[in-house]
Amino acid sequence: MDVTTRDGHLYRLAAAAGVGSAFILIVNAAKRADVIPTSAATQLIAPLAEILAMGLVVGLFVAVRRRAGPIGVISFVINFLALGLLVGVEVVINLVFVAVDAQTIVELRDGSLGVLLLATSVLFLVGTLSFVGALLLAGGTPKLPLILYGAGSVPVALRAVVPELALDAGLIVLALGIAALSVWLWRHPGVSQPAP
Repeated sequence: MDVTTRDGHLYRLAAAAGVGSAFILIVNAAKRADVIPTSAATQLIAPLAEILAMGLVVGLFVAVRRRAGPIGVISFVINFLALGLLVGVEVVINLVFVAVDAQTIVELRDGSLGVLLLATSVLFLVGTLSFVGALLLAGGTPKLPLILYGAGSVPVALRAVVPELALDAGLIVLALGIAALSVWLWRHPGVSQPAP
């Protein structure tokens, strides 16, 4: 199997992961807006959105790695680490906070967990926007889905201070950006080109 074929398989796997991530983000938004009921299943799958998004981010980076340069590498690493930390945040929010009273949540947020939640939000915001910027500069990736991906990440990163409606809208915009990037990656398995 040559490199192009292996990359094609990676792109398609990353695209499938992205579609899964987008679907879960839509479920999360629907759950938060009381369109669908909150259940053990919807709480349990919530962290999978970030895990699957990590797969998409790897595929996007591999697709443009030769054109992205050092800024692309650094932004990819930051974004990937932030998504990994967000998995933990989603576990806490969806599987821990729902099982404790409001006073305990306040106490937890006042301690080291609050520092971690804030640091993760900042890292996610910086990582996502820098990664989107690096992909836009590298060229070859569709601009509108990247802009949606970046724009949707802002209210998600600022979830502690934005209104619920803004967070729900951010989740949907983020899901649309991820879904469109996934479709593009699926249809363009040979996008990785040598740097000019």
